[in-house]
Amino acid sequence: MTSDYAIIGGGIVGLSTAWGLLKRGLRVTVLDGDDGSFRASRGNFGLVWVQSKGMNQPRYAQWSQASAAAWADFAAELGDATGHDLGLEQRGGYDLHFSEESLEATVAKYEILKQKLGGNYPYEVLGHNALRLEEPAIGPRVVGAILHHQDGHANPLRLLRALADDVRRLGGVILNGKRVTRVDKTDLFRISCDDGTEVEARKTVLSAGLGAAALGPMMGFKAPIRPQRGQVMVTEKLPKLINRPSLIARQVDEGGIQIGATNEEVGLDDTVTQPGLSGLAAEAIAAFPVLAKAQLVRSWGALRILSPDGLPIYQQSPDMPGAYLVTCHSGVTLAAAHARFLPAWLEGADAAPDLEVFSETRFTVS
Repeated sequence: MTSDYAIIGGGIVGLSTAWGLLKRGLRVTVLDGDDGSFRASRGNFGLVWVQSKGMNQPRYAQWSQASAAAWADFAAELGDATGHDLGLEQRGGYDLHFSEESLEATVAKYEILKQKLGGNYPYEVLGHNALRLEEPAIGPRVVGAILHHQDGHANPLRLLRALADDVRRLGGVILNGKRVTRVDKTDLFRISCDDGTEVEARKTVLSAGLGAAALGPMMGFKAPIRPQRGQVMVTEKLPKLINRPSLIARQVDEGGIQIGATNEEVGLDDTVTQPGLSGLAAEAIAAFPVLAKAQLVRSWGALRILSPDGLPIYQQSPDMPGAYLVTCHSGVTLAAAHARFLPAWLEGADAAPDLEVFSETRFTVS
């Protein structure tokens, strides 16, 4: 049977998009990679995050805000359908600062963005004493924080599992262990895999993360993406210590403190390093001194998928109409947008979001 859509890539981005298309009554086949694939979805820090995004492109801030606002209903619907609690908390998140200068400089940037967004950028600045009332475990070296009220966090592995379960429940097909080697188009798209599997579809979405760098040019995309390593670690389960997440640490729904993440330009290397973990630990202990006594139980590295300017890419192929590139490094934050709003764009519906600023044309050198 021919699908309406073939989704190349079965991570959070691909499955969120597939779920949204299925909700519109479309037939969807997802081709997921093998266990050797680099998987950002399985190494994610789990933030649903608006703060600091779109400083140079307000449309990205708006897109992130729209997704964050849709997350609660999205999580509730997925949870009701699958029985998976996604662990969503959206009570705000912190940008912690260790110097007054960095805090003031960031606030100045936020005020500029807030004006560009017509005032819709709800945050407040907490000095050390005010922050300590909210977070009694905060350390004396933290001079203050920016509390952004649209931020939160979720359990990314449960999100991935719930999406896969519900995609199947809704009639979608997920083919695991498939490495796509070729995409052709006549009247229909034909996607070929190295094991001989072939899938035909009316439209195709390339959401294969770093795999898009190789497949993209075959389909008429520039796909100018690169990997960036993020190392993360998690402690033993602890009593409640951290009430709201930050980019330094968050207490996950199961009790452990997740600490992260590095930003390293090391190519396709997702290993963990002692310097990387030591740096993370030092910063986390400076923020929350009690963590010096916590036992580390696991650490890992994963590769972010970054475009040259760090923003998502949403592009229809000029060479293969009906083929779309969908890639970003904020798959958790944007999961609700990809599920709720992106399908209208893929279908060319009247209610489609305006995603023109995220096209690949922004990378064209004149």
